[in-house]
Amino acid sequence: MSARFEDRVALVTGGGSGIGLGIAERFAAEGARVAILEQDASRGRAAADKIRAAGGTCEFFACDVSREDDVMRSVEGVVATLGAVHHLVNNAGIVLVKPLQETTVEEWDRVMDVNVKSIFLTSKHFLAQIRRSPGGTIVNIGSVSSFVGQKHTPAYVASKGAVALLSKTLALDFAEFGIRVNCVCPGITDTPMFRQHLSRTADPDRTLRERCNRVPLGRMLSGTDIANAVLYLSGPESAGITGTTLVVDAGYLAAAEWSNT
Repeated sequence: MSARFEDRVALVTGGGSGIGLGIAERFAAEGARVAILEQDASRGRAAADKIRAAGGTCEFFACDVSREDDVMRSVEGVVATLGAVHHLVNNAGIVLVKPLQETTVEEWDRVMDVNVKSIFLTSKHFLAQIRRSPGGTIVNIGSVSSFVGQKHTPAYVASKGAVALLSKTLALDFAEFGIRVNCVCPGITDTPMFRQHLSRTADPDRTLRERCNRVPLGRMLSGTDIANAVLYLSGPESAGITGTTLVVDAGYLAAAEWSNT
């Protein structure tokens, strides 16, 4: 097992499944002690058990990252269990597929709370810990929707646009502390959330083929693809990079029109 992040603590929100789990697994494989913040307790415990079974160090902390009291409580738990946090990955996110005119205020607020306010809360309350050691980083997970619109997802697209610019602003504010802040923007990624979205279509297999036909590399991304980008932006190889957005989309945004057929 590599020791690239030995003696470092990495915290991943929404680390119980999908991209978050992929990021947590990669950090653990590289020697980091990993903290998973996850609202779904059964999913969080299973993720931590999986990482420990593979030889990594991982602890799960139940947390609704949209609630300040939960986040503040998680700071105490993580520090007491693993020590100061060096690398924060704000991955927790939800999607809402619904036209604006049908979206309720409660639905809009929930998307914004989970996708954007959570970054405000974790960055604010873990800042003192990240400042304690050199080389601290924050990586926020945006989306290709940080750059372009998508039909019937106004709340989600607005939230991911906010994540990209919030990342740039935090990079400026935290530079004086030696903390680098960047944003990774995935394209079509094979996650439980994406599979659930597909399942709501009339023909999930056909929908998936049509989606992949619009991707130059012709495939979905994996959690590992995204995790590799996150670890790069968290490690010394990217020491000169802050305030940027790294798009990992298999070429999706490279062309105005594209078809593999």
